[in-house]
Amino acid sequence: MKKPFSCHAVRRSTEGSTFLAGCKSRFLASLGMTVMVAALLACGAPQEGGSVSIPRSTLVVGIDVSGSFGKNYESSIDFTANYIYAHIHGLGGLKQPTAVFVGSIGGEHPQETKSFQPIETFQNMSVTEIAKYLRKEYPNRDGLTDFNPFFSRVATLVTRQNLVLAPLNIVLVTDGIPDTPAAKNDSLGKYKKIDVSKLEYLSKNVTVRVLYPRPTIAVRWEKQVPRHRVRMWTVDDEVMATWKNHYHAGQPAAEQSELWEWIAHNVDFRVRSI
Repeated sequence: MKKPFSCHAVRRSTEGSTFLAGCKSRFLASLGMTVMVAALLACGAPQEGGSVSIPRSTLVVGIDVSGSFGKNYESSIDFTANYIYAHIHGLGGLKQPTAVFVGSIGGEHPQETKSFQPIETFQNMSVTEIAKYLRKEYPNRDGLTDFNPFFSRVATLVTRQNLVLAPLNIVLVTDGIPDTPAAKNDSLGKYKKIDVSKLEYLSKNVTVRVLYPRPTIAVRWEKQVPRHRVRMWTVDDEVMATWKNHYHAGQPAAEQSELWEWIAHNVDFRVRSI
């Protein structure tokens, strides 16, 4: 019976150098294959027909329809339409979600629950059509800005749709001022009552992004809203007002690379956990 082939035995033979060269070649080939597989997994595994699967993630957009947000409402709708379109189609390297929900923040009555539109509503729309739809479905009116029922509904949707554990990105297009009562001379009390507790354990990566608040309101969201795992990112109204400087009217969405880059750097900034 032949003895098993041994690297040690060959090292002692006059052909040891040849064997080692062969081992090194096979090792490098194996290493290259491992790196290639890792890269494919990072980008999404290929499916039948050559398409690449998209890593699971959820995008939720909440639109403030209260009267106090009237000053920035029109511009914010145009921005939101571009934001939704770019993400659904993965333009400019922006993260492409596998689930999208869009709804209003608050309503006519306290604790009012609103419906959310899914990704299918917007997939075949242009930017202009999305903006028209948002203005129709979420008109600016003198309603209440109540964040708690919004966050509660988001938690219910994510759980019901079996989206738990997937990264969750919640974008609030709002002035950030809650219409909840607070004790006299306690301007910070209403922010301490904002409840994101139901979002805490939906995923290890839950980010709430508040767009269009005044700088002082942005700081209150960052410092006063109680949270443990939820990440918070704010972009104040003065910064959001500059998005149109990076938008080139008349150019198709696929060519708005300057705007998508601005969104990636300013709105979709990757926030560290606290």
